[in-house]
Amino acid sequence: MSMFSWFSGWFAVRQELTPNRKKVIGIASFLLPILVWCAISYVPFIWHPMVMIEEPGDVDYFQVDMLIDKNTFAEESANMRAAHKAIPQGYPANPIYLPAPHEVAKALYTAFVTPPAQQDGQWLHQSLWHSIQIIFWGFVISSLIGVPLGILSGTYTAISRLNEPFVEFFRYLPAPAFGALAVAILGIYDGPKIAVIVIGTFFQQVLVIANTTRKLDYSLLEAAMTLGTNKFKLLTHVVIPGILPDLYRDQRILLGWAWTYLIVSELIGTSSGITWFITQQARYQHFDNVYAAIFIIGFIGLGTDLILAQLGKRMFAWDKSANKES
Repeated sequence: MSMFSWFSGWFAVRQELTPNRKKVIGIASFLLPILVWCAISYVPFIWHPMVMIEEPGDVDYFQVDMLIDKNTFAEESANMRAAHKAIPQGYPANPIYLPAPHEVAKALYTAFVTPPAQQDGQWLHQSLWHSIQIIFWGFVISSLIGVPLGILSGTYTAISRLNEPFVEFFRYLPAPAFGALAVAILGIYDGPKIAVIVIGTFFQQVLVIANTTRKLDYSLLEAAMTLGTNKFKLLTHVVIPGILPDLYRDQRILLGWAWTYLIVSELIGTSSGITWFITQQARYQHFDNVYAAIFIIGFIGLGTDLILAQLGKRMFAWDKSANKES
């Protein structure tokens, strides 16, 4: 097989990949960033602007395990050499805000077993559970209103014209801007955090679901109306079953948007959840724990989406596009 044929097989335009190629590319999508991270962390000549002090020598302000800028280290070493004093020793290192992969991997474990720094603080698993509850209630409330309104807007032109101009306007307003107002109305605890997630997802939800509903084949609606179906049955027996697989995929995407508002929402009112953990760890310069917490959010989000994708394949086995998903 020629190189051109091999390349064409892997990068064919809009053609289905074989299961093995899907797995290889899926693994590569995670492996390549990790390899870049490893190169930056472990290969000294790529990017190591600091020096980790091993022996301070006669430099009075140097300490063991202290990070010093390379230029400062070189200058102090030259001064000690000129003064015939003990020269400091160190090795190339990255800034404290960029821990190596093995340090973050270790933190993924230690963050769960290390008690909180403050006596009244929460463990990591408690912070995570609190954040998951915020996401859950925010998205449920948003969906209870947004999904029916989106379906109605996509089905009836009058309803669409009545609410979509305002929704289009409102969706450009940043949800965090309503934080102070939410605190004034709902207090300083979980209410305003849930409200920010609702505001951040509701208006997008209405527009996305309305657009999905409009894609339903109009001939199905015509056939149902010709047979004398009333308005309620048209929605429950034709529209909703017809868009259900696409509606399910829309909700998976919109759930990801809810996660993007989590960090901002938890900064409103009292600090809580995973955001509080990240803020505390950053304050003490435990950036390995910060990265670990961020990755945990990604793992939970991706894991949830994969579970929902597999569930969707079982619920909508007849839908070809659902079964093409990895």
